[in-house]
Amino acid sequence: MSWTGKILRVDLSAGTCTSEPLNMQWANDYMGQRGLATKYLVEETDPTVDPFSPDNKMIFATGPLTGTIAPTSGRWSVVCKGPLTGAIACSNSGGFFGAELKNAGWDMVIFEGKSASPVYLDMTNDQAELKDASDLWGKSVWET
Repeated sequence: MSWTGKILRVDLSAGTCTSEPLNMQWANDYMGQRGLATKYLVEETDPTVDPFSPDNKMIFATGPLTGTIAPTSGRWSVVCKGPLTGAIACSNSGGFFGAELKNAGWDMVIFEGKSASPVYLDMTNDQAELKDASDLWGKSVWET
């Protein structure tokens, strides 16, 4: 089991991407990606926040086994306050994204705020930056 020990915080309002240390006590107490991401959401978000508010957060998280040779180690989770029920919403997926996120040096990405214009997150290894996505706005998946 392993953690990279780093979180990428993406502040869409400020247009910044910053690295910060993973709270290792929480990582040990809540262990898996869903529990850990939920702990971050609960600690950092007002429980009465509107799910569509820029004050809500969307957290992409990996677990300690993500990217290893363990069975189902390709799993990763997304946690936020969901608009359907107003409660914490958790979803998980498989594939390569979780392992690639971990290999890039991040255990978790926390998105917060609201961008004034279309942007996308460019992550290359342990570097991340928001880039202008105006030329992609309004295009279909196939066009991009």
